[in-house]
Parts: sequence; structure tokens; C-alpha cells
Amino acid sequence: MDGPWLLGEDPLPGRWSPGGPPQVWLLRIGDHAPVPPEEYERVLDAGERERAAAFIRQLHRERYVAAHLGLRSLLGAYLGLDPAAVELTREPCPGCGGPHGRPAVAGATGLHFNLSHTGDLALFAFADTPIGADVETEQPESVVAEVARMLHPLETAELDALPLAERPLAFARCWTRKEAYLKGTGTGLSESPAVTYVGSGAAPASPPGWTLTDVAVGEGHAGAVAVAVA
Repeated sequence: MDGPWLLGEDPLPGRWSPGGPPQVWLLRIGDHAPVPPEEYERVLDAGERERAAAFIRQLHRERYVAAHLGLRSLLGAYLGLDPAAVELTREPCPGCGGPHGRPAVAGATGLHFNLSHTGDLALFAFADTPIGADVETEQPESVVAEVARMLHPLETAELDALPLAERPLAFARCWTRKEAYLKGTGTGLSESPAVTYVGSGAAPASPPGWTLTDVAVGEGHAGAVAVAVA
């Protein structure tokens, strides 16, 4: 898998070429000055502008705006469109058929994408087949101990067997793999985290029909991408 490339340090890509490998981009939001409303409101759609306006804290608004501007910039480059002309939509949910499945661009075929952001990081992933991405901040051991009970029994056992100091990183690896896979399938956390085993060790366990890959996103964080096998 190519990347991750740093958005803002590398030039934007050219048109999407079917048949190539998945591509992954990482945006470090804190490295860039906040975008003023008169600039981002021209690019974001009505739903994104409404979501941005709903944030109480300015910092959270700036991070949301930066992540979505980054996504639109990359999609625009891949599709040969102005970022403001990218019409974002949702595929039907594979579970209930509702309009909250995988994100998509209306009218575009052959390009799948996913976005995840946490703190100052935003992770973008693109492929010819369905793809999911997740980036997370390592959590304290108290949080790990509570949430680990929700994982697959083998994953819970793996975490329990580790020294306390090693559990936050192992849990972050496991959780990002699981979120990436569930976002890729379009089910999200409507599927219990206990169902599918992805592992917490150094190498992910890919579910049938999918390839899971860890993404290096910097100390204190974990990232993963799940790509459907063609």
C-alpha cells in the first residue's frame, strides 16, 4: 500500500488511475493555519457547514473543517473536479438499507474512500474497492481496561496477557483495525466489536475478503486501513 503521504508537503495527486494500489494520506492539522469561514464556506456543502457551525469549541470546528477540506481537495484532484463541486453522499447501509453506509461521491464510480480524524490528525484512504480507515489516540489503561471487555474474546485475552504499560498501544492497534474494517463494510459499530477478530499484536489478522494494514501515524497514535479484496 502506498503512503502515508503528508497532505500539504506533497503535491496533490493527479486523476485516479484504476488498477493501482490503495493510497493513503495523513494530514497534520496543527501544521496549518486555520481556514477562515469566508474561505471554507465556499467549499463545504450545506451539511458540512451546518456541522461545523454546531461545534461549541473553536478548536473542534477548525479540526473538522481542515479534515473535510483535505478530503475534498484529494477527491477533487482524483476526479478532476473543483473541491466545491464534489457531491458527497452515503451508500445504503448493508444492514438496514438506510442512507448511512459508506461515504461516496454522487455519480462517481471506481473510486472508494474513507476519512478518519482524531485530535490534530486526519487519515484519508482511497482504493478501487471498498475501503475503511481509522486513526486513534492511545487511551489510558483505565479506559483500555473498560473497553477491552467489548472486544473479541481472543483480543481481550491477548490484552490481559500483556504488562499494563503495553496495553494502550496494543488496544489502539486492535481498535483502529476493527473500526477500519467495520467502516469498510459500511456496518460501523452496528456490528458488535466482539464479532470479528482482527488481533492486537504486531501484525493484524485480516477478516475473510479483506486486507488489514497498520498505518504509521506517529507516537501516541495508531492507524489502520481495511481494503476489500477484489
